[in-house]
Amino acid sequence: MKKILVCSLMLASLYSCKKTSDQAMESDGISSETKAKISNLGFSSSNVHKTDEGYIVEGDIVLTDELLNSTPEQTLMRIAGDEQYRTTNLVKNLPRVIKVAVTGLGTAFVSGTDLAIARYNALGLKMTFQRVTSGSADITIQGFNQGPSGGYITLGSSGFPTRQGNPYGTVKMNTNQYAYGSNPDVNYVGSVIQHEIGHCIGMRHTDYYNRAYSCGGAASNEGASNVGAILIPGTPSTANAGSWMLACSNGGDRTFNSNDVIGLNYLYK
Repeated sequence: MKKILVCSLMLASLYSCKKTSDQAMESDGISSETKAKISNLGFSSSNVHKTDEGYIVEGDIVLTDELLNSTPEQTLMRIAGDEQYRTTNLVKNLPRVIKVAVTGLGTAFVSGTDLAIARYNALGLKMTFQRVTSGSADITIQGFNQGPSGGYITLGSSGFPTRQGNPYGTVKMNTNQYAYGSNPDVNYVGSVIQHEIGHCIGMRHTDYYNRAYSCGGAASNEGASNVGAILIPGTPSTANAGSWMLACSNGGDRTFNSNDVIGLNYLYK
């Protein structure tokens, strides 16, 4: 998830060729083969960044090598006037408790995690979340420090469930001063964690079809996806304002709207 920055780094709070021996490398150091795989999965191949877990796309989504090399079936999920996708990989072996640990982060991030967990648990899904302070965790929330770039700052990042049906195991939250300030607001932090957990359980950005909806700028349609999705009936044809899975942050408190609840209930209730 990204936040847009404006002049003097005042926050505008909008919820961001050479050859090798075997393949072509582009100027950003990402191979053309890798970018083709990213595009084939229906993700933007612009502004791709290499990370330890794989590649970060669309500002906050980690694509692992496992997902890049997969060929899941495609089904369209349409919510409001935009298209929302979830990956074929979902959390399995339900009902189950998803254990969440917070490591190396301050009290606002711990409280924000508790807020996000409470919001998910209030939905009565077949998965519940529990913050743990010892033992093994299914999702670990940890920090990284990265400043603004190109008018954006990344608030957090995470990935999608494994083929085995486990949630993605890591949420990274930005501790840079321009992400949440020196005194982070718990509701704001909690909303971002809620969004990143959404990716961990298989949700894509609600405005995937047109990221300009939440991020501004020119309209961008990233085309068909073969990453997999499920059509959700019964959602209105009006704009899906306020969704917890919009690509860019509104700079404050954002939780599930009515369409989000329909989607989560369809998948996990």
